[in-house]
Amino acid sequence: MSRTSFNELLEAGAHFGHLKRKWNPAMAPYIFTEKNGIHIIDLNKTVVKLDDACNALKAIARSGKKILFVATKKQAKDIVAESVKKVNMPYVTERWPGGMLTNFATIRKAVRKMASIDKMAVDGTFDNLSKKEKLMLSRERAKLEHQLGSIADLNRLPAALFIVDIVKEHIAVAEAHRLGIPTFAIVDTNSNPNEVDYAIPANDDASTSVKLIIDIVNQAIAEGLEERKNDKDKGEDDGEEFNEDGVRKSKFDVDAEDGGERKKRPASKGPASKGPASKGGARRPSRA
Repeated sequence: MSRTSFNELLEAGAHFGHLKRKWNPAMAPYIFTEKNGIHIIDLNKTVVKLDDACNALKAIARSGKKILFVATKKQAKDIVAESVKKVNMPYVTERWPGGMLTNFATIRKAVRKMASIDKMAVDGTFDNLSKKEKLMLSRERAKLEHQLGSIADLNRLPAALFIVDIVKEHIAVAEAHRLGIPTFAIVDTNSNPNEVDYAIPANDDASTSVKLIIDIVNQAIAEGLEERKNDKDKGEDDGEEFNEDGVRKSKFDVDAEDGGERKKRPASKGPASKGPASKGGARRPSRA
């Protein structure tokens, strides 16, 4: 059963594309018709593509990996931030910092800097600084929080990107391609759907359209997280062990924690096999 219907998308205005002169020819398979100089998106294909994307995102969430949401346009940033917080996924709604994926180590240093300032405030080191130093660190902390606060929990590269408007977020798309990270996106009639792995043809400018699709996507992610939790609980009941990421441990992981020594097979106490060499008690000399 589909996660949404034709009528829901129609009411949200997901069928409105851009002006005909702004269209991208690659979007032709997803355009139903043209009306008053505006392209109309085929919502039947949107339903199919949205289901495919949700199934893939659900599988990623169930595996315990992170999905990074990118939406810096004004009408989508608040909607994405509010919805994504419910599933505890990282997101970027301010300016995309160049090299965020391809230079991820540097981004992590900035996040650790923010964490170190917080630690100084907790252990009392912050109180020993001068008034000027306190002011400088407070400003730096506020700046880092504004830019990177939403990805503070992203300790490794995300398993996938979900993007609203790939024309505006072309740098994020390029970085994901360079690293081989799967991309999901809402693509309008002015975009090239071939630039992403999972394209959802829909209006990426109307807040109602973006909200509907983001909510459906996050519902699929929540289902994947719930199934992951159930699998983990079931594994614990069965006596299976899991690592800190919630991934089931292999036999080699368990052996390594036990000291890295494999148990030796006890020697058999049965009678020795009766072969030709055991009868005479002497070994037959080899022929030259």
